[in-house]
Amino acid sequence: MTIILTLAAMFALLLIRVPVAFALGGLGLAMLILGGFSPLMAPQAILSTLDGFILLSVPLFLLMSNILLRAGVGNDLFAAVSAWVGHWPGGLAVATILSCGVFAAISGSSVATAATIGTVAIPEMVQRGYNKRFVYGLMAAGGTLGILIPPSIPMIIYGFVTEESVIALFLAGIGPGIALLLLFIVYSMIYARFGGQEREPKRGWEERKRATLKALPAVLLAVLIISGIYSGAFTPTEAAAIGFAAALLITAAMRVLTWKALKLAIFDTMATTVAIILIIAGAKVFGKAITLYRIPQDISMMISQGIDTEFGFIIVVTVVLLIMGLVFEALSMVLIMTPVLLPAALALGFDPIWFGVYMVIMVECALITPPVGLNLYVIQSVAKTRLGEVARGVLPFLLLMFLTAAILYVWHDLALYIPFKM
Repeated sequence: MTIILTLAAMFALLLIRVPVAFALGGLGLAMLILGGFSPLMAPQAILSTLDGFILLSVPLFLLMSNILLRAGVGNDLFAAVSAWVGHWPGGLAVATILSCGVFAAISGSSVATAATIGTVAIPEMVQRGYNKRFVYGLMAAGGTLGILIPPSIPMIIYGFVTEESVIALFLAGIGPGIALLLLFIVYSMIYARFGGQEREPKRGWEERKRATLKALPAVLLAVLIISGIYSGAFTPTEAAAIGFAAALLITAAMRVLTWKALKLAIFDTMATTVAIILIIAGAKVFGKAITLYRIPQDISMMISQGIDTEFGFIIVVTVVLLIMGLVFEALSMVLIMTPVLLPAALALGFDPIWFGVYMVIMVECALITPPVGLNLYVIQSVAKTRLGEVARGVLPFLLLMFLTAAILYVWHDLALYIPFKM
């Protein structure tokens, strides 16, 4: 009964448009008071959460990606990739996906990836005759690579909540991230081949060389961050700080970052960081309350007693996360559902690193499902089109994401091979 009342109260608050952070925090505080617990637990829970060193990486990664966005690095990246693969079947679509993958390896943010590459790729592809729905769907889905291909902000939050190694989570995201990227590429090439899309002319070596040299700093930045984390040279938080400093130096040296652009990048980062911190704080108070009410334990017991197979549990997790994705954004889902679902997953023998990657893929799906799919709104804003057009275009890519999740379930080593080997 407590579980039903809690869920009903949560959905009621969201339906009347109470911001997620205040809905979580307010409901958690009310539950503490009604349960006879001290309301002082709320500030204690918040303070114990926000002093985590790993959380420093979130604003630093966001600041780095916003600087690159404002400096127009996405243009150079897309131009370089197009110069090499533009003549393939569906070459511009392939270039878009590869550009999303590279930028994802720099920023760790899905929204930043969609906005940066979408601003350049959408007008280019529409001008070359690509179907608009396909373009919008490709861009919205391609942006989701930002939270799967490491570094990934949702993985940082998952590692923070579960106290699992963030580096292990990053390593585990490589296999599924590459698999999803390849599926997007194959689908785009087949779509272009049977859709009668004309190929782009092959670029000359001189043009390729110029485009590559212009984009080389961004690629080297990605290599610096990834190699530094995986070699153990620095932690994810240190990587974020080094990445931010490198992005600042690169854009200043290239003279592509103005003071106005820098100020906008800082203010955008500040607004996003405050929103994330408020959600984390609200989720922590809510998590403290439901733990005291033993709601996660009760749900875990219900799942364990009612479902005794791994497949049945994964189906339940998938359905629950997709439903939650209709009203919650990515970080809220990770913060709320991880403490609820992880105990049951561990009881059934799932690896916590593998389960984290599976959750992130489901969160990716939530990013492109209406009405709260943030990437849909980003692409709608960039393309200046209707939300329905973007939502319809994204359906084939959503199916490919489900296929990736199915492959991951059947073949756990897709995620676990690299972290176990390293």
